Amino acid sequence: MNAPHPDWIVPDWPAPGGVKALITTRAGGVSQGPYASFNLGLRTGDDPQAVAANRDRLNALLPQQPRWLRQVHGSAVVEADALTDAPEADAAIARRPGTVCAVLVADCIPVLLADGTGATVAIAHAGWRGLAAGVVENTVRGMACNPRGLTAYLGPGIGATAFEVGNDVRDAFLARDAGAAAAFTPHAAGKWLADLFLLARQCLRRAGVAAIHGGELCTYSDARRFFSYRRSRTTGRMAALIWRTG
Repeated sequence: MNAPHPDWIVPDWPAPGGVKALITTRAGGVSQGPYASFNLGLRTGDDPQAVAANRDRLNALLPQQPRWLRQVHGSAVVEADALTDAPEADAAIARRPGTVCAVLVADCIPVLLADGTGATVAIAHAGWRGLAAGVVENTVRGMACNPRGLTAYLGPGIGATAFEVGNDVRDAFLARDAGAAAAFTPHAAGKWLADLFLLARQCLRRAGVAAIHGGELCTYSDARRFFSYRRSRTTGRMAALIWRTG
């Protein structure tokens, strides 16, 4: 396999040695304009041939083609090992070596998970709707591992100073957990700044996961490195991927 682009992110987390993970950035592709340059999203309005070329470059770095999902900001979790198409889901679990779980992101947080033995890995696409619907808890439950033995990594997402939301978003979280109030800062009349990373951490802790890493890179504020739907609307998608080697 080739080496990833030097701008891409290899998570710095204490996962077992057989667990591999990668998060792409904007760099290293052939897409043009607002999609420049490594757009992996087929439903963004980009030239499909450019996206296909970018995906081919990504595939060359992986043991298998990613098991892509049709993401809907929901809470459904699928077993990636047996997938032959792209199901409607926002999280996936792999137990076989070489199966690559993947999500596309452009402000939503990719949540990567690995068990302590490296036998099970998972990934979740965690925007506010998915978090409020329980996608993180469903993923942890679906892994069928002791959550205390899991390690999580939060990839790039929209930061706490950029994510303005209305009362409806805050109410959706407070209905589940009064402690979620700590993730919302008053901003304007009926508006709040939401800390999506804190909300994800709260979900992980509620699911029993204590070892949580990452959560420091803001997609909105770094236009050179990351796509951001909230910043640009017409934009590309990055990929977060996780697999086990054996």
